[in-house]
Amino acid sequence: MRVALLTHSTNPRGGVAHALAVGEALNRLGQEAVVHAPAGPGASFYRAAWCETRGVATVPAERGFAPFVKGRIADYVRHFEDPTRRRFDVFHAGDGISANALATLRDRGMISAFAYTVHHLDSFGDADVDALQGRALLAADAHLTVSHLWQDKLRHEHGISATLVGNGVDRSIFRPDGDGREAALRKRLGIGPGPVFLAVGGVEARKNTVAIVEAFANVLHVHPDAWLVVAGGASLLDHGAYRAQFDAALGQLGAAGARVVLSGPVGQDDMPALYRAADALVFPSLIEGFGLVALEAIACGTPAVVSALQPFTEHFGADDVLWCDPKRPLTIADAMVLALHAPVRARLAARTEAVLGLHDWTDVAARHLSVYERLRETVHA
Repeated sequence: MRVALLTHSTNPRGGVAHALAVGEALNRLGQEAVVHAPAGPGASFYRAAWCETRGVATVPAERGFAPFVKGRIADYVRHFEDPTRRRFDVFHAGDGISANALATLRDRGMISAFAYTVHHLDSFGDADVDALQGRALLAADAHLTVSHLWQDKLRHEHGISATLVGNGVDRSIFRPDGDGREAALRKRLGIGPGPVFLAVGGVEARKNTVAIVEAFANVLHVHPDAWLVVAGGASLLDHGAYRAQFDAALGQLGAAGARVVLSGPVGQDDMPALYRAADALVFPSLIEGFGLVALEAIACGTPAVVSALQPFTEHFGADDVLWCDPKRPLTIADAMVLALHAPVRARLAARTEAVLGLHDWTDVAARHLSVYERLRETVHA
């Protein structure tokens, strides 16, 4: 079948990575998937994909988050108003923006039904955007999600039954063996000798970046030569207020603040090397749909420090990762220090195959097929 997968941007975010990987895996299963995303002139996805991808032309929106969101919805609607672009058996949104666009198209009779993968839900603090998120949830004809946490939330809080599909990791890309880029990457980022801790996702409240810096301040008492790299940060949301809190926490480090490197978004080709260059991933997130980067780090041979919360507790066992209380920076610091101990690293490494064996993109894509078949039956009923 021919499947249109829609995502909210071309940036290296978890939902975008999921859409690209599912699109590729669906093609391996004999389907024809095309991944769409809003893209300005000359823009492309953060990585090359071997399934077909299409950029959706964007029109500059008024300033402000709500106008931006509404503008992106309008961009998608405008794109698919052309009947030659709607030659798909299934339409599948991976976010609230594209789900709203598909809801509008269905209401206008241009498509018959659509699916929506809910990775997680946000409280945007904007009545218009929150209402659009609610519309996306209620309008979809089928729902999927990536963790039991969000499957349960959708059922109990919204009365929605969602199919659990999970996430995977591409072990041909995320590998433990170095490719020679690691030392050059450290040099390019200005990282000197000493252990390196990596946080991925930029400076965001749900990524708990302030607590990571506070934990790092404690680590420096034990390892004064340590470094913290905060990678990523490409986001459609405005994190300015939280960034001010982060800057204040960074200022508390004094001269040691120079040991915190804000790399910004890192190209896909460099991410495996960045994981390998780090001694541990520090990922004490407060809200996640799944937490894909923890799998990527483990696949690269890098221990992961994660929150002792769902969804992490669903797909990691007691000895698979290092656990912390994300609301207590001292426990994050303790886990970071433990990650440097050779016996601990050996114990975690022994669990790698068991962990990764449960997360395969082809299996994830296969879980979509029954949902797609039900949608097609609805269309032809």
